[in-house]
Order: sequence, then structure tokens, then C-alpha cells
Amino acid sequence: MGPLRSWRPSPNEPLSRSTPSLHGRNKSVIPFSVSNRPANLPPQGLVPGRCGCPATPFAPPRTRRARKVPEKGAVLFATILDVVIGGLIMGGIYALIAVGLSLQYGVGRVLNISHGEFIMIGAFATWTLYTFLGISPLLSLVICGPVLFCVGFLIHRTLFRYLRKKSKSPAAFADSSLLVSFGLLFIIQNIALIIWKADIRGYTYLDQSVSIFGALFAANRVVALIFAVGISIAFYLFLTRARLGKAIRAAAEDPTTAQIMGVNIHRVLAVCFGLGALMAGFAGPLISMIYEMQPSMGLEYTIIAIVVVVLGGLGSITGSLIGGFILGLIGSIVMYFDVGLSLIAYYVIFILLILIKPTGILGK
Repeated sequence: MGPLRSWRPSPNEPLSRSTPSLHGRNKSVIPFSVSNRPANLPPQGLVPGRCGCPATPFAPPRTRRARKVPEKGAVLFATILDVVIGGLIMGGIYALIAVGLSLQYGVGRVLNISHGEFIMIGAFATWTLYTFLGISPLLSLVICGPVLFCVGFLIHRTLFRYLRKKSKSPAAFADSSLLVSFGLLFIIQNIALIIWKADIRGYTYLDQSVSIFGALFAANRVVALIFAVGISIAFYLFLTRARLGKAIRAAAEDPTTAQIMGVNIHRVLAVCFGLGALMAGFAGPLISMIYEMQPSMGLEYTIIAIVVVVLGGLGSITGSLIGGFILGLIGSIVMYFDVGLSLIAYYVIFILLILIKPTGILGK
């Protein structure tokens, strides 16, 4: 009897042989040639279960926990990214809305409750132009904005300037202007009901998905964020660099001194009210690209704008821009748990600000 030798297949010999019979029938294993040998088989010359070779094929250890950890991390990252990007989108629109109201109140001392109705008009005008004329909502920005600026300018020159002259004190003007803005709210809302009825409107625009760091977002939301941030930056540069912007800031700080220095205060006040309507005209088309709309939507955005103005500081344009993004992030976080809690969270923030810090972030 010769020395023991391990079995080694020839180049053309199958790497496996027939298995024992099962219930009286033989089951043969499919042979493998050396050239297409699977990677999980033991090295050649070793028989499974003999000579120290394990009976199971070689494979890297995999546990259920190890598989779940990367999946949980990816889901968490995608969730955080979705909340942050969604908050920035909401915050950009809130900043546009709040800057307009902050101008009207901070410079002209007009708490314009009808501010959201200009947003509603801009949204429905964009829907009409896109549905019936095929005009892009992005092109509607340069149509709705200037038109609403002219409307706001004329409203101030005809209504609020007259009220300012007839009022005996700034407090009396604040009260009367608040009542007039309430009247404007119902007038504009009922005109919208006559034209567009009470039906919920909406359209589809740029609904394809865009990948941001692996998370998918609707393209219209990303475009709305880009335009909102761009308009906010351009408006801030206008206030800080342009001559009219400096006159507006001077009138906001001290109207009497600005008038002594040669600033036409009545024209500046009318321009500020028109600029507030302009920003609402920019926000309306962006909102219509993302959300559905109805004639009663304006008051909700007015309340949001008031919360942002109080959060950023009364009369502070920069504070309104910052406060808009902060409130947008808060709303996005709350909406992740329950969509219906967003407005409740805004009201709670408003009440806490009034009680704890009524001057806001950058208010004086």
C-alpha cells in the first residue's frame, strides 16, 4: 500500500462527483471546469471536510446587524437632507413674503393685513398665464411683480396717504390703516372668487426629480429656492447700494430727519408699499409652482409673514430675511412628524416671541 495522496483533479476532470443516492435516486452535481471555477470553492487539492478543509464553502462573514447599519445611516442622512432642503425652500419663500411686509410696516407704519392677497393674485395670475397662454411661470415673475408694484403704489397714493393726512396722530393712522387693509383683504378676495371661483387650482411644471447628494427633490422646488434666494440677495443689495435704497433705510430710521435732508418722504412711503406688493408678486408665482391655490390662501401667508417679521425684528429687513429661513427650517422639521402641526408651531413661536423677546433677532 503506497503513501496517502490527496485527490487532485486533472485539467479536464470534473471538480465534483456523484453524490450518494437519495430515496433510491442518484443526484449528480453539475461539473465545473478549472477555467470557470467559482470563487467560493476551496483551493484545488483540498476536499471539503478533509485535511483541515472546512465543510462549508469559503465566504466573508456577514451578519444581519452589519447589513442594517449602513442602511440606517443612509436613511438618516437622506431624511436630514430632505428636511434641510425643504426648510430652505420654504424659508426662501417666507423671506420674500416677510421682506415686503417689513417694508410696509417698518417704513410706512402700515400693518397690511391684505399683504397675502397680493400673493394670491400673483399665484392665480401665473396659473392663468400658464394654463391658457402657455407662458412659463418663471416668465410670470417679470409680469406679476411690476404689475403688482404699480397696484401697490397707487393704493398707497390714493388711500393711505389720504389717511395719513387726516389722522391726528401716528397711533390714529395705525388704527385706521389696519381697518382699511382689512377692507382691502375682503375686496381682493371676493374679486378673486368672482374671476377664479372657489375651486382649488394647480398645474404641473418641472415635476421631474433632481438628485442632491443622493436625495431626490422635485425640480420646481429647487428652482423656487434658487429664485427666492437670488431675489432676496438682489433686494438686499438694492437697499444697501442703490440711492433709493439708502433713502428707504433713512426714512425707516428717522422720517423727520430724512425729510430735512431732502428725501421726498411721501414718494418713499409709496415706493415702499409698492415694493412690498412687488415681493408678494414674486412669491406668488414661486408658490404656484409648488403648491395648489385657492382664493382664501392669502390670510395664511399674511400670518406667516407677521410671525417672520416679529421673529426677525420689527422694521429690520435683514432680520426678516434671516427669520424667514429660520421659520422655514422649523416648519420643515415639524411637518416631518405631522403636516398639520406647522401652523400651530408658528403660532406658538409668535406667542413666545411676544412674551419673551418682542424685539426679535435684530430688532431695536
